[in-house]
Amino acid sequence: MVQLSRICLRKYGNFVDNLRVYVRGGGGGMGLPRLGGKGGNGGDVWVVASKDMTLKRIKDRYPEKRFVGGAGANSSVRALKGEKGKDKEILAPVGITVTADDGKIVGDLNADGDRLMVVKGGAGGSFHSAFEPSKGQTKHIRLDLKLIADLGLVGFPNAGKSSLLAAMSNATPQIASYAFTTLRPQIGKLMYEDYKQISIADLPGLIEGAHVNKGMGHKFLKHVERTKQLLFVVDVCGFQLASKMPFRSPFEAVQLLTKELELYKEELVSKPALLVVNKMDLPDAEDKLAELKEQLRNPDEFSHLLPDDMMPKSCMTFRHIVPVSATTGFGVDRLKRCIRESLDDDAATATKDIHRDRLQALRGKAHEHL
Repeated sequence: MVQLSRICLRKYGNFVDNLRVYVRGGGGGMGLPRLGGKGGNGGDVWVVASKDMTLKRIKDRYPEKRFVGGAGANSSVRALKGEKGKDKEILAPVGITVTADDGKIVGDLNADGDRLMVVKGGAGGSFHSAFEPSKGQTKHIRLDLKLIADLGLVGFPNAGKSSLLAAMSNATPQIASYAFTTLRPQIGKLMYEDYKQISIADLPGLIEGAHVNKGMGHKFLKHVERTKQLLFVVDVCGFQLASKMPFRSPFEAVQLLTKELELYKEELVSKPALLVVNKMDLPDAEDKLAELKEQLRNPDEFSHLLPDDMMPKSCMTFRHIVPVSATTGFGVDRLKRCIRESLDDDAATATKDIHRDRLQALRGKAHEHL
């Protein structure tokens, strides 16, 4: 049996997940008309992914948030071709999407060392420009961080996500018997005895209406996009967010969570998912679990429990439904095995697909040569 030995938890204090910065390419150098000399081009500005960098560190280190490329050297008698201005690099965390102010995506930086040019330096003065240099490009860009994790915990506040993370580990996330205990993202690393590591993102709890920016849900939904799989967590006894809010059964909670994901981005609903039914130590938990499983097997028969506009277009299919009690530890080992199995299955399928595609490409080339 694969045992989960421990988990490391990384907390994001004063978490910053987007930053707007000013970038300008360096101006070109002057040309030299009497000798036909060309001025040096201005330096470009690049965003470079670095695994040890955070947006908060950029914000603290560069309070003015201005990044300018070096100016190109003027053409001279000693150096007819002016030297290019120095490029400016903005070190940013892995998982950044760079967007322009109009929302257009400039590019993604998903791996350490990925580079993206965001503005070009101006051209040096030459015969074609009457030896006059041009200015570098100027714009504001946004650095938008989406956490990259194997699994994203999806649940309403107080479903017991933080307790679950603690139960799988010796970690101590902030836990209390009131809603919204997780206000900043946390990344937990599950380390198995065979050295396999699985990362789990524990993110702020969703509330109904998260897709329209209520609460912290919209921030949460953005981070869900880059997780490989989803881990839904519901309270077996259902929940009520506040006295004025309706009580939601676990079946209704699953449908509402699915609906929030669907409204934010429909593709999220097609991600592989597992369902954790938490708080199995509470009275009548077994009966409520049996009822939930029946409802999930035939969701159409129970769709009348929610208004039409709250039911998702298509219901989630869960690879595993795992009953647990984060308080007593019941079911936690089985959950760890299911998580591992689900991710390993996907990795094996992905490898097969790559091999198949490569084989087809090789066959295609062989036919061309015949």
